[in-house]
Amino acid sequence: MYPLVQLQRLLDRTRIFDFLAPLGLRLYLVPIFWMAGTKKLQDMDSTVAWFANPDWGLGLPFPELLAWAAALSEAGGAVLLLIGLAVRWISVPLMITMVVAAFSVHWQNGWLAIAEGGGPFATERTQGAIERLDRAKEILQTHGNYEWLTETGNFVVLNNGIEFAVTYFLMLLVLFFVGAGRFFSMDYWVRNAFMGR
Repeated sequence: MYPLVQLQRLLDRTRIFDFLAPLGLRLYLVPIFWMAGTKKLQDMDSTVAWFANPDWGLGLPFPELLAWAAALSEAGGAVLLLIGLAVRWISVPLMITMVVAAFSVHWQNGWLAIAEGGGPFATERTQGAIERLDRAKEILQTHGNYEWLTETGNFVVLNNGIEFAVTYFLMLLVLFFVGAGRFFSMDYWVRNAFMGR
């Protein structure tokens, strides 16, 4: 039993590096939300139309309000996550954005973000996508420069399921509860300066 206690004490000493986990989550999410938000902001007319249209878009109520809220939350949220300011606060609208995205955009496509033919999350849709992908690879191998096309990565079929939205939601949920982390966040220094901790 004594060696287990020593191992636990050794493990507990790693907590001096606990700031690395929220820092890592924040830095991982920054480019995701920056690209999503700035893409929406670059052409807000198209973004609003996509939010509004029930035939080829999302068909959401109050499309202008929701489009601006999503775009500003994502782009502004990326900046706040980067500097570690108001991280718990910005996590809330970003989590809401992920829930809306999961249900309005991704839900009907199942779990998988990238199609796969087997496994517990594969569906008829993803299996059919893999068949089409295999056929496309055959065509490219026969009639194209397949080695050049795949030298930096393989071809995949985007399934656009809820996997990424749920993953980002869970990362934001962690940040909501643990905050921005020590040392490498404005929240830490503001709290120390004004709240004495």
